[in-house]
Amino acid sequence: MQYDSALRKYINVLVHEGGSDLHLSSESRPTLRVDGVLVPMMNESPLTNQDTQGLLGELVSKEQMSQFKEDQELDFSYAVEGGDRFRCNAFYQRGSIGMVLRRIPREIRTIEELGLPPILETFAQRRQGFFLVVGPVGQGKSTTLTAMIDIINRERAAHIVTIEDPIEYVHEPNLSLIDQREVKIDTKDFATALRSAFRQDIDVLLVGEMRGPETMSAAVTAAETGHLVFSTLHTNNAAQTIDRIIDSFPAEQQDQIRLQLAASLAGIFSQRLIPRVSGGMVPAYELLISNKAVQNLIREGRTHEINTVIETNAENGMISMEHSLADLVSRGEITPQSAYDHSINPKVLDRLL
Repeated sequence: MQYDSALRKYINVLVHEGGSDLHLSSESRPTLRVDGVLVPMMNESPLTNQDTQGLLGELVSKEQMSQFKEDQELDFSYAVEGGDRFRCNAFYQRGSIGMVLRRIPREIRTIEELGLPPILETFAQRRQGFFLVVGPVGQGKSTTLTAMIDIINRERAAHIVTIEDPIEYVHEPNLSLIDQREVKIDTKDFATALRSAFRQDIDVLLVGEMRGPETMSAAVTAAETGHLVFSTLHTNNAAQTIDRIIDSFPAEQQDQIRLQLAASLAGIFSQRLIPRVSGGMVPAYELLISNKAVQNLIREGRTHEINTVIETNAENGMISMEHSLADLVSRGEITPQSAYDHSINPKVLDRLL
């Protein structure tokens, strides 16, 4: 097998089919994920371990290959010349190499083009605060944050620093100055980069992922001290997100982080990508906007009441996942079964459908 030409072919098929991910594992055919469904490339033979090793060699440097063999897994980015970028992960499975390439289109789409609520633009226009986009892996969190960073880049002169692992979308400076730092290439780790960010005269900070209490504490502190901070977490909704952050700290520090989070939080946006009846994917979402009631609930440890606040504050811009799902069903975008499959509270959804 000519690994460079095989890789180009697989990527071309992925792009042509509008797929999001390319899976390459030994003893399996190259497989695409298209509209959330895995589709094997039936015209291709199953890959051998030698094939996956050769394909990985086309994607990474010698230094990265050495790191992979030592750590047995590797996150990295890959760019096709004049084409798309990919966020990649390589790993061992049953002693053989496997990898997944997540496609990152070159074009940065707008909030409107992504089918997201226009109110997200107001968070990009803030001068300080902590805004989180949450949800399971592969639900478009990075794409949403990229659209919000692009609003800032187009509308005002700000110094934006991103800390990513790896860098996904590449921003071209417009009105803003943008520095994008990749973990393990431009900085040792998230925590180190965050400590350094305080000395970089930043206005806006994007932390690709919140990893551990040190990263969370630094991000919250940055938001407290006059910066606009964006980040992501792999949580299901706003209430779970707040609990996850607080529970990451030792018991003796939790009261302090509650106070800091209550003071700095701007909002939490949770999203899911759901198969559209007509093809493709459509987002459903929940939006918590911090107000005095939310701040009090966080300070007092009553996060279980946050869902009620979201439900009763629709007129103030908050959006519940169930209302979003019900709206998609009423517009014929998704089936009722898809709505139930992604509902957090099916009993509430029952009342809305």
